[in-house]
Amino acid sequence: MASDPVALATSLLRALEAGQCGENLRKYFAPTASTVEHPNLLKPAGARATLDQMLAASEFGAGLMSSQRYDVRSAAAVGDTAILRLTWSGVIARAAGPFRRGDELVAHIAQFVETADGLITSIETFDCYEPFDTQVV
Repeated sequence: MASDPVALATSLLRALEAGQCGENLRKYFAPTASTVEHPNLLKPAGARATLDQMLAASEFGAGLMSSQRYDVRSAAAVGDTAILRLTWSGVIARAAGPFRRGDELVAHIAQFVETADGLITSIETFDCYEPFDTQVV
C-alpha cells in the first residue's frame, strides 16, 4: 500500500468505484480501523463502525449500487492524515426503501482519513446529500 495518505485514500476510492467490496478491501486498513459518519439524510443519527462492520457495509452497498463515482475535488495531506473534498454519485441497482432502480444519489463530502504504516486507521466523514426525489423515512 501507498505510504502517502492521499494516495492511499484515493486508491481505496478507486477500488470502491471498480466494485471491490468486503474482504477485497481489508488490505487498505489496519486491523483496528474504524469509521465515524456524521449525521446526514441517510443516517440522521450518524454512525460508527469497526473494520468488520465497514467491510460488511461495503458488500451491502455494492449490491445496492449499479455504479458509483468519487470525484476528488481537492486533497491534501497533513502529516498522516488525508483531507479530501469530493463529490460522490451513485446509481441505484434495485428498488430498496424509498429508492427505485436507476435513481441517482449525489453527496458532497468532506473526509478525513487517518493513516499509519501505509494503512488506513480511521475515516471520519461528513456527507451532505442532495435532496432525494423520494421521501426518506
